[in-house]
Amino acid sequence: MNRIDRLSAILIQLQSRRVVKAIDIAERFNISLRTVYRDVKALEEAGIPIIGEAGVGYSLMEGYRLPPIMFTREEATALLTAEKLVEKLTDASNGAIYKSAMYKIKAVLRKPEKDLLENLDSYIEVLQTRPQKQASQPGLNILQTILKAINDKRVVDICYFAHYKQESTHRQIEPIGVFYLDNYWHLVAFCHMREDYRDFRMDRIRSLSLTNEPYQHQHISLKEYTEQEYKCRDLLSVVIRVNKKAARHLAEQKYYNGFISETEKDDSIEMSFLTAFPEGFARWFLMFADEAVLVEPVSLKNRIEEILSAISAKLQSPQLT
Repeated sequence: MNRIDRLSAILIQLQSRRVVKAIDIAERFNISLRTVYRDVKALEEAGIPIIGEAGVGYSLMEGYRLPPIMFTREEATALLTAEKLVEKLTDASNGAIYKSAMYKIKAVLRKPEKDLLENLDSYIEVLQTRPQKQASQPGLNILQTILKAINDKRVVDICYFAHYKQESTHRQIEPIGVFYLDNYWHLVAFCHMREDYRDFRMDRIRSLSLTNEPYQHQHISLKEYTEQEYKCRDLLSVVIRVNKKAARHLAEQKYYNGFISETEKDDSIEMSFLTAFPEGFARWFLMFADEAVLVEPVSLKNRIEEILSAISAKLQSPQLT
């Protein structure tokens, strides 16, 4: 990126947030802090009202606004792709809100970019191997309500269906964040009933309402919560060797089982995993065990032998014991 383009991009970044740290600019453009300082000074000399405070960061003077931004063809295409993802991977209410925002974005595009998006619209699709589960109540705007609760720090009343108990419970929660994993949206919140943090699957929320009651606790961030959960898990290191032909068929499955890395070993691929669920890993391994070797650990080898012995016994005697 040449300097003129970088200065324009820095100015856009400054308008996108209330405060932008110098280190964030440096990491985004892969430049030194000294270069950041020179670029910011150049913008100031060009008449841009930038406020800088040591240890805090840079911000634009209140009231200063850039003229409408012209998107590049690549940026416009990325927005169209994002629209397809939001439509498929969030609830209907959130999808409608994003579509409304896209109309406003398309309104400021130049004619070539508008034509580009119209032409590409039918060439981009997001397909799902499993249908996206939605809340049981049509029109229930779960995601937007939760994000509003987080921003306003207000308690939410929910009716939640616990799958393992097959029962619904009413709870008061203090949301701290949401994340998307394996085709489901998850809500992490402090549950008043359990007096602890809980992970709620959004498709199991039967109803919710935002109350006027403020949060009763100071909460950690979502990032801190996920890091703590990761550290608390007793992870087992596993190494397997799979022949190259079979390894191709494990492309997505391996990521659901703690995949870390892989290296080529002659006619096989050696894969390393960290798993919190040895039992589940053992049964997954058995699906392709005739094409693979379990290198370590011994404890997992022993468990697989036990499972195989049980299978052998049942094959010899069809009666379930």
